[in-house]
Amino acid sequence: MGGYEQELSRLGQNHTNPVPIDLEKAYDLPELIDIAERSHPETRVAWEQARAQAKAIGLSESAYYPYLAAMASEDFAHQLTVLTSVFPGNGVEENAGVELSWLLFDFGGRKAAVAEAREKLMTANMNFNATHQKIAFAVTQNFYGYNTSRQQVEAAQTNLQAAQTVADAAKARFDNGLGTTQDVLQAQQDLAQADYDLVAARGALNDTAVTLVDALGIFPSTQIQVAKIPDQPVPDDLNEALDDLIDRALAQRPDLLAELASLKAGQAAVRKARAAYYPKISLAAAGGWQKLDVNAYDSPYVGNSKPVYSAGLAIELPLFDGFARRNKLRIAEAQLKAAESALTDSRDTAVEQVMITYNDLKTALRKQDAAEVLLSAAQTAFDASLESYKNGLGTYINVEVAQRNLAAAQTTLVGTRSAIYTSKTTLALSVGDLAKPSPAPANTSH
Repeated sequence: MGGYEQELSRLGQNHTNPVPIDLEKAYDLPELIDIAERSHPETRVAWEQARAQAKAIGLSESAYYPYLAAMASEDFAHQLTVLTSVFPGNGVEENAGVELSWLLFDFGGRKAAVAEAREKLMTANMNFNATHQKIAFAVTQNFYGYNTSRQQVEAAQTNLQAAQTVADAAKARFDNGLGTTQDVLQAQQDLAQADYDLVAARGALNDTAVTLVDALGIFPSTQIQVAKIPDQPVPDDLNEALDDLIDRALAQRPDLLAELASLKAGQAAVRKARAAYYPKISLAAAGGWQKLDVNAYDSPYVGNSKPVYSAGLAIELPLFDGFARRNKLRIAEAQLKAAESALTDSRDTAVEQVMITYNDLKTALRKQDAAEVLLSAAQTAFDASLESYKNGLGTYINVEVAQRNLAAAQTTLVGTRSAIYTSKTTLALSVGDLAKPSPAPANTSH
C-alpha cells in the first residue's frame, strides 16, 4: 500500500491544468465555458468514444473487401503408399501460395451492419454534443451561483452596516438618557447576528468558488478570478412563443437526436439479423507452388514441383445452428422496441422540461418587479423608522423590524435575480441552444 500512497501523493503534488489560467484576469462566462470544454475530462472521454465509433464504421465496411492470406507449409510422412503397394519410405511435401475469399452477396447483411455502425456513430456524436451542453450548463449555473453568493455577501455587508448604524443610534439615545439598556443589548445582539450572517455568506462564497472551479475541469485548488454580473434588473428578452421553443427542442436536442440514431441502429440490427437466414455467395480462389519428394527403402529422394491453382463459387446456408439466429433476431427486435419507447419517453420529457422552465422563467421575471418594489419600500421604511428613533419619536422594536425587513428584501431580490439566470440557463439547455459545439469526429475509417 505504501507504493500506491506515494504515487497518489506525487500525482497530487505534480498536477498541471490542461489550459493555462491567468491569475490576473477576470474571466467572463464565455471564457469559462471555453476553458471547461478544452479541459474537462468528460469532454475528452466523449471525444475518444466518438473516435472509437468512427473506426467501427471502417471495421464494418471491411466485409465488402476480399480477404487475402499467404500460406506456407511443409509436411513429412512415413510409410508412404506408392501405386498399389506400401514400401517403407518417407515423403516431404512443401506448399506456398495465397488464398482469396470474397463475399459477393449476403442479402443485405453487410449493408445493415454498416448502417448500424453509422447510426451508432451518430449516437456517439450526439452524446458528445450533449456532454458539451451539460458542461456548459454546469459552468453557467455555477457562474451565476458564484455571483449570487458574491451579491449575498454584499447584501450581508449592507445589513451589517445598517445594524451598526442602529446600534450606534441605540447607544447615543442611551447616553442621552432617552434609551434603555434593553435597547442597547438588543442592538448588540442584532449586530452580532448580522456579523454572523456575513461570515456565513463569505463561507458560502468560498464553497461556490470551489464548485465553479470543479465544473471547469481544472484542479480544485486553482485560484481564478470571475467577472461580476451587473447589479441591476435582468432584462425580459424572452420573445419566443412556447410552441416555437418546443418545436426547436424536438428538432435539435442532442439527447433526442441520439435516441433517434439509436432507433435507426436498432432497425439496422434487425435487418442484419434477418439476413442471416439467407444464403451467402462467395468467391474462393487459391494459387501457389507445390513440391513433393519421396523415397523408398532408404533410396535417394525423388520428386517434382509444379504450380497449383483453383477458383470457384461457394454458397453457404446454415441449416441448424442451435437457434442462434432466431435468438439474435429476437434480441434485436426487443432492443428495437425498447429504443422506440425510449424515444417516445425522451420526447415527452423534453416537452415537459421546456414547458416547466419556460413558466419558471416567466414567473421569475414577474417576481423581479415585485422584489424591486419590496426592496424600495423596505429601504424607505427603514430610513423613516431609524430617523424617527434617533429623534426620540419611535421605538427600537420598530427599527429592528424595519432592519430585518430590509435584509429580507435584499436577499429576496438577489435570490429572484439568481432564479432568472438559472431559469434562462435551464431553458437554453432544455431547448438545446446551450453551447452548441463543433461536430464530433466523422467517419475516419479510410
